[in-house]
Amino acid sequence: MSLNPAFAYVPEGDRYILSLGEPKFKFNVLGCGVNGQEHIRVTNLEGRASIHGVYDPNPGSVEAAKVEQARFGKKLHVYESLEAACFDPAVDALIIATPNYTHLEVLKTAIQSGKAILLEKPIATTIKDAFEIYQMAEAYKAPLQIGLQYRYKAIYNESIHEVFERKSLGEVKLLSITEHRMPFLDKVGQWNKFSEYSGNTLVEKCCHYFDLLNLFAGTRPLNVFASGGTAVNFKDFEYQGQKSDILDHAFVIVNYHNGVRASFNLCMFAPMFYEELTICGDEGRLKAWENEDFLPQGGNPTFLEILHGDDRPSRRISPNYPALIEKTGHHGATFYEHVQFVNKLEGKASNAATALEGLWSIIVAAAAQESILQGRVIDIDDFLTALGLNI
Repeated sequence: MSLNPAFAYVPEGDRYILSLGEPKFKFNVLGCGVNGQEHIRVTNLEGRASIHGVYDPNPGSVEAAKVEQARFGKKLHVYESLEAACFDPAVDALIIATPNYTHLEVLKTAIQSGKAILLEKPIATTIKDAFEIYQMAEAYKAPLQIGLQYRYKAIYNESIHEVFERKSLGEVKLLSITEHRMPFLDKVGQWNKFSEYSGNTLVEKCCHYFDLLNLFAGTRPLNVFASGGTAVNFKDFEYQGQKSDILDHAFVIVNYHNGVRASFNLCMFAPMFYEELTICGDEGRLKAWENEDFLPQGGNPTFLEILHGDDRPSRRISPNYPALIEKTGHHGATFYEHVQFVNKLEGKASNAATALEGLWSIIVAAAAQESILQGRVIDIDDFLTALGLNI
């Protein structure tokens, strides 16, 4: 990597193996919180594009973005308005990393630019808004990619390869995903503590996993049943007179039209970050996990196992990306999301999440939230019909 800090001492004119050449594209980042800063980091590291400027009404976020950009020896143009950032003719693409509840309104401005757009997950906080964004994306001429980057985490990327390319499991029949992690971190305005702004936990955080369940199932969900609540986190949290109302744990069961059954297990008050995927097919079983538990002993942070009977080999591996890439955030997933985004700009094939896939991840999440609220199974077709949608 030409931008590996270990090689920063080598002048650009003296680089050959280390040089990626001049960036072809310029990006603006709209929203410079943790995710926006991560997009700045991976854009610079990936190398085919550069960050031109940022827009964020919070001065602290802008200063943090400047620090991130300065690590690569570059400066940022800071825009005074959303419109100025979107319509700058010097820029080729926009990355929208603003708070969830602003996605639709920000996109309404950004889409008028005609530029390529990477819209962070979740696509929106409600099905209605997500459907409107989907319709906008369908009519849009430039690429519009949804930031469901967990597809590119090493364990999931390898699992996708095993299921769809190697066909290691035969026909998928049963799958489950577990996420056990620490509570939500602080945000500017603490918007992620309130369902009004975040869409609640199953939308805000777990749309990644519902996207993966949908992807592995290979068809539309038939119905959803969920149980969940608030047991530990933010039970007494108030911000500007408003009490937190988000879930901190849940079980979700999804049945699909092709007979595939799936489940999701969430705990947001665990003392680690742990994800696990299990897929059972008619020819084998896959189990993969990713773990970060902060203990000094270390150990393998990832694991993937393919088990067969006596008809073919089984194997166990530890999927990883180079440490430099994994340290950029989300265990390298955002970096490879950017690879796919720039591939689109170059006219190459891409398997990044579409607006339709982003919409379906929200449909499952919202149906699960509704199931918890009503205490019953939610039929997806009936759920959408009640919203006046035909998808």
